[in-house]
Amino acid sequence: MNNKATPQHRNAGMSKEAVEVSLGDHLIYTSSKYHTDATTHDWFQITALTVRDRLVERWMETMQRYYEQDVKRTYYLSLEFLMGRTLGNAMLNLGMEEQCKAALYELGQELEVVAEVEADAALGNGGLGRLAACILDSMATLDLPCYGYGIRYEYGMFRQSIENGIQMEHPDNWLRYGNPWEFPRPELLYPVKFYGRVVEYRHENGLLHHHWVDTDDVMAMAYDTPVPGYGGKTVNNMRLWAAKSSRDFDLRYFNQGNYIQAVADKNESENLSKVLYPNDTTEMGRELRLKQQYFFVSASLQDMLFRYKKKHSNWVQLPDKVAVQLNDTHPSIAIAEMMRLMVDVHHQTWEEAWELTTRIFSYTNHTLMPEALETWPVAMLESVLPRHLQIIYEINHRFLQQVMHQFPGDGELLQRLSIIDESGGRRVRMSHLAIIGSHAVNGVAALHTELIKRTIFADFERVMPGKIINITNGVTPRRWLNQANPGLSRLITEYVGDVWLTDLDQLKRLREFADNEVFQQQFRAVKQANKARLAGMIRKQLGIEIDPSSIFDIQIKRIHEYKRQLLNMLHVITLYNRIRSGNHPDVMPRTVIIAGKAAPGYTMAKRIIRLVNDVAEVVNNDQLIDGKLKLVFMPNYDVSNAERIVPAADLSEQISTAGTEASGTGNMKLALNGALTICTLDGANVEMGDEVGTENLFMFGLSAAEVDLLRRQGYDPLSYYNGNGELKQALDMIATGYFCPDEPNRYQEISDALLKNGDHFMLLADYAAYIACQDKVNELYRDPKEWTRRAILNVAGMGKFSCDRTVREYAERVWHVAPIEPMASEST
Repeated sequence: MNNKATPQHRNAGMSKEAVEVSLGDHLIYTSSKYHTDATTHDWFQITALTVRDRLVERWMETMQRYYEQDVKRTYYLSLEFLMGRTLGNAMLNLGMEEQCKAALYELGQELEVVAEVEADAALGNGGLGRLAACILDSMATLDLPCYGYGIRYEYGMFRQSIENGIQMEHPDNWLRYGNPWEFPRPELLYPVKFYGRVVEYRHENGLLHHHWVDTDDVMAMAYDTPVPGYGGKTVNNMRLWAAKSSRDFDLRYFNQGNYIQAVADKNESENLSKVLYPNDTTEMGRELRLKQQYFFVSASLQDMLFRYKKKHSNWVQLPDKVAVQLNDTHPSIAIAEMMRLMVDVHHQTWEEAWELTTRIFSYTNHTLMPEALETWPVAMLESVLPRHLQIIYEINHRFLQQVMHQFPGDGELLQRLSIIDESGGRRVRMSHLAIIGSHAVNGVAALHTELIKRTIFADFERVMPGKIINITNGVTPRRWLNQANPGLSRLITEYVGDVWLTDLDQLKRLREFADNEVFQQQFRAVKQANKARLAGMIRKQLGIEIDPSSIFDIQIKRIHEYKRQLLNMLHVITLYNRIRSGNHPDVMPRTVIIAGKAAPGYTMAKRIIRLVNDVAEVVNNDQLIDGKLKLVFMPNYDVSNAERIVPAADLSEQISTAGTEASGTGNMKLALNGALTICTLDGANVEMGDEVGTENLFMFGLSAAEVDLLRRQGYDPLSYYNGNGELKQALDMIATGYFCPDEPNRYQEISDALLKNGDHFMLLADYAAYIACQDKVNELYRDPKEWTRRAILNVAGMGKFSCDRTVREYAERVWHVAPIEPMASEST
């Protein structure tokens, strides 16, 4: 790029020789060490900075291009960004992995060893954060102008270890050694207000104005991270906010010699960005979470408006230059904050501000369960954000007036649609605020979208028909195939070329090789190598020997009752009993691997983790089993562990109760890597069946409609318990302490939840169908050729589930943004 207003940079170069020079420069001038003194961590930092240099060149060109062309940008607001490690992804997207490997080798280092040093960025917890990371990758790959906005958590949710079968939570201090990918921006500071009171006054023009005064202020400081698209042409920005005190210490306390109290306010302010998801089982924890959400939303909106005002003197074009996507309800307070900024700070009329706001915002819903829809007590909001509560009341009043004119006399409809829930203590329904304040609302799978239109948001669909649309989730093939599974990636490229990296529909060309014996053998060899690698990792970390030729039966996801890890356990116990009885000699060897974290305050989920580990202790050490069944719980599930587990999976467990999982993305990652899926008719599983053929999945259980009907008719779990001998045996073993003889009543609450308290997620109703389906898995695995053929067809059918397709749909249907491709001189 040749711009007189922009300082020219030197091109760092992509050759092995250029990379080697950069490594040497950073060794001396950044690490200030001789070659003989550098540690492995030094080499990681040096390599990361060498790659970062190349990223920065393209990043600055991208940002300048957006500014000069005054493009419309999408701002993606998410409380989580589960980015994983950056080095490998950046090298692959820039096309410089081989050069880095060769240059490091010349300097006596191995890239694989150096890359292992990097910590996962602890900026998320599960599927929501990983989806956000995939979307950023796709937006950059598609040359779409985008910012990701979130919080720079100093500590992640927690680092999980298992001690005596129990989940233990430890601080996830991922920034202990610094983060070479981020750029602190101390000059970018925005005040964020809390508490205080609202003063009303009449302006000389007669309009009522509001001042939010006597507030506690926290400063939001920006940290920028470059996000490269595949090919390195476009590098977008992820801007995360860290909380800084508005004053370093209170001089009064300092002068009195009370040094601890002098910095107390500073510490309290900066707690806002300390930890991902504070425990919300306490009032203090809930308030901190609300403050976190408002903190990053306010800073982000102030930053967007500041950027807009650099080019524009009025607000008329704001919706033509700004699109804001709310990733779930966490950032939905942004609706009220935008209204506050427009009305109170920039003095727009309410009508002008509301038109701008509703044209700018769109909202993605990620849940079907009413209890998971975020609400806040009115009293808490009145204390923490008093002006925003006033604005929410006004939004609600005007909206309900419109509904009343449309549906006169329907008071119950007004109550159901109101942002304020008056039943059981007054609460603010944040999903209602997001729907009313957005021009588009989307579900994340076809089934999910139809269900929210018929259930939790049925009234909104009636009042605002067509506002709720579907955009099915996807995953990035760059991270989840090219990086995670290089063996399969190379094999696919050998047969169909490398266009699939940016056009995943090209995988359908693999269908012609599904019956090709040579391709099948190569496909199986890749899978076997991945399984052997995972087996080695499990042996090294956990001391458990597993058979790489056994079925690798994988369930990796957040531990939650609706995801039904318990149903998986019932199958494991049933299989254990069958093998132990000696009456089922046809059982194929199987290794069941479970991984995931339970929220610190979620007692039942933590109890399920302990049950898994107790069952594993018995099963893995029972000599009668003779290695035919192993159960492994892998601690501290994160992106890097997923990248090792996913390519090794034979069977993908997606067994949530139909009608509870919005979409799922683990199902897509596992199928993309050649796993067959055992699943309910839930979330995106249904669409996966449409794409790969239901005959190539193992589908079982009640549909969402059947679940609903059974509940309405009166579900009796005891009838299933009494009517199935294997189920009764498995449940009795759990309830009577077979797996925990030292504490026989340890799992009485699990037994009671299933048998006495209604079995809310209907494990017992689906048990028989699940066991029968697992028997089909067992039989098919006996036939390696047929299993491989179906696995290939699964990979071939995953084109729809690229996040690139997801983002294109958002861009065309919701954001109305277009690709801004670099000029030829920039991309060279």
